[in-house]
Amino acid sequence: MKKHIVVLTGAGISAESGINTFRDADGLWEGHDIMDVATPEGFAKNPALVLEFYNQRRRQLRDVLPNQAHKDLAALETDFNISIITQNVDDLHERAGSTAVIHLHGELLKVRSSKNSTSVKTWKKDLLPGMRCEEGHQLRPHIVWFGEAVPMIDNAMSICATADVLVIIGTSMQVYPAAGLLHYAPKDIPIYFIDPKPAITPSAQLTVIAKTATQGVAELCSLLKQNTS
Repeated sequence: MKKHIVVLTGAGISAESGINTFRDADGLWEGHDIMDVATPEGFAKNPALVLEFYNQRRRQLRDVLPNQAHKDLAALETDFNISIITQNVDDLHERAGSTAVIHLHGELLKVRSSKNSTSVKTWKKDLLPGMRCEEGHQLRPHIVWFGEAVPMIDNAMSICATADVLVIIGTSMQVYPAAGLLHYAPKDIPIYFIDPKPAITPSAQLTVIAKTATQGVAELCSLLKQNTS
């Protein structure tokens, strides 16, 4: 039976494809206050602004490609059972070939009814005011905003509980509830933490790879193959 490797990814893995990390140093996201574009209150106050903000993110996604880290993770499926749990809303893991991906914070290429969270559609074009679901409600980005529940967190917890190896890439693991997933993995399994500036201490259980995602995942692949050969 193939070993089950659970991979938790954050903004760092997509940054090398040209997608900006969630917050700039000044606390803004693409020049916008997070509270204006990533909260239910911001959407209620100025839906046109919020819709256009995500339209711009969706357009940007057309111009970027999966990087080598995404591709190397997908290639690991040949030898391992790989589950990817990502905080990213892009589709770069899927485009690289990964087949088991959970998006904790939603998906940029989907929209949903503003009144019925289960009414979800695939969406690749701009979303404009007045575009409505079958029930007549305004469509909104299928994104988990600040202050909203994370519907996939229970599923992610269950997946982490079955891990033989845990890998963390490009995320500080400081934002909850995603940060709590580490505690649902079985005790004493190997953990690999890939980040160029890791804010974590290595241990007998935890291997820190202080490199970018593309460099770190390449090293990870070598380590995994050595340990299974």
